[in-house]
Amino acid sequence: MTHTSPAPDQPTASDDAPPVAIGAWSTLGTPAAASVMAGLGADWLLLDAQHGLYDDRSVVDSLGVLAGTAQPGRTSPVLVRVPTLDAAWIGRALDAGASGVLVPLVDDEHEAAAAARACRYPPVGGRSRGSWAAVWGAAVPEPEQANRDVMCAVMVETPTALERVEAIARTPGVDMVFVGPFDLTLALGTDHASLLADRSPDGPLARVVRACRDAGVRAGAYAGDLESARTLRAHGFGWIATVTDAGLLASAGADLVRDARGDG
Repeated sequence: MTHTSPAPDQPTASDDAPPVAIGAWSTLGTPAAASVMAGLGADWLLLDAQHGLYDDRSVVDSLGVLAGTAQPGRTSPVLVRVPTLDAAWIGRALDAGASGVLVPLVDDEHEAAAAARACRYPPVGGRSRGSWAAVWGAAVPEPEQANRDVMCAVMVETPTALERVEAIARTPGVDMVFVGPFDLTLALGTDHASLLADRSPDGPLARVVRACRDAGVRAGAYAGDLESARTLRAHGFGWIATVTDAGLLASAGADLVRDARGDG
């Protein structure tokens, strides 16, 4: 996927604000959970195989179900957060039909380049060809088209990554730099609220957004709730993970139970 701005049909806050794509995040590790989350109307969906319950089998099964239920109103693209920077894991997710991958704990441009290479076929990468698209009833893209369409997103979660974020964002083949705010706050010795509240020009979030804008790539971040999403949007992030299946189940379920008891 080339270094371009998000598609113009994505939602925007205003004419002078960057395009914003609201993401749904699935952690529960089943095709049913993935299918429900794909029907929420979000702009993109992520299956979490790092901290979520998705493993190789459930990623493959879930992507197969999503491919077989493609219809208007279903979320696309679908990304997979792989457990680590591992070419085999990245290739398996893409073979199964993922639109791209989110690679955690990328510390510098060398690791970013390795992630980008794992996402693409030769001569620009090292991905082995073995798509499952035909099994799911979809067309198998030619390698050149697959190389253009895939999204390689890398996560900035450490002080080292923050120090190298400009070089990471400029790495050929990197399409998005994504902030993992909870690991980053731990690594910086601060807390989540303080990280989000820091609006200084050289603050961590401002630095990531500026690096992405300068490099012409997307700036993404995990929010997990509406208030954090609004704050990250104000910082200038364009891809924001706002709703999780586990969080939605817990909050909506608790509200229904309370209301049914007449406690609301």
